[in-house]
Amino acid sequence: MTWVLASTSPRRKSLLQQAGFTQSQFQFELVAPDIDESMQGQEQPLQFVERLAIEKAQAGLKLSQQFTAPKVLGSDTIVVLDGEVLGKPKNVADATAMLKRLSGQTHQVMTAVAITDGDQTHVRNCITEVSFCEISDEDIAAYIATQEPMDKAGSYGIQALGGCFVRSINGSYSAVVGLPLVETRELLALLAH
Repeated sequence: MTWVLASTSPRRKSLLQQAGFTQSQFQFELVAPDIDESMQGQEQPLQFVERLAIEKAQAGLKLSQQFTAPKVLGSDTIVVLDGEVLGKPKNVADATAMLKRLSGQTHQVMTAVAITDGDQTHVRNCITEVSFCEISDEDIAAYIATQEPMDKAGSYGIQALGGCFVRSINGSYSAVVGLPLVETRELLALLAH
């Protein structure tokens, strides 16, 4: 049996290493699935993030046939403000607009994690409320100049410089980073044998 993470995110890799610490000699391989991450029809944010996690796990399974009995984990994280999904920014103007909207507001970060071995697929989700302080236009411009926001949902990363804007969180910090540790451990236990 081989655990596989369907992601090349260094943050998810590090979190999966943490989640597996109770399993003796826990190791995993990495694959990089490429799926269409656009919303479909009248999909709600939670349905959307769960579908993406499942599709990443399933796409990862197709890329893992060289491994012995692969069990593949996929995950996705979205930022939701007033029911609207804020994806990765398209450009500087988009990142600026997102950060201005998040300034002084509380938003939700939804992370779903799925695991599949081809016969069975399980999914868990984690919703965390994140409250931002007020952010000045100058601070937004300085943050965007670091390039950190440009590949992140909602245009920020809580685990790095973006954490400077987070007044409080209610929920799972690791889920906001990209992989909810409790839910991931539960899924690993489901397919551990």
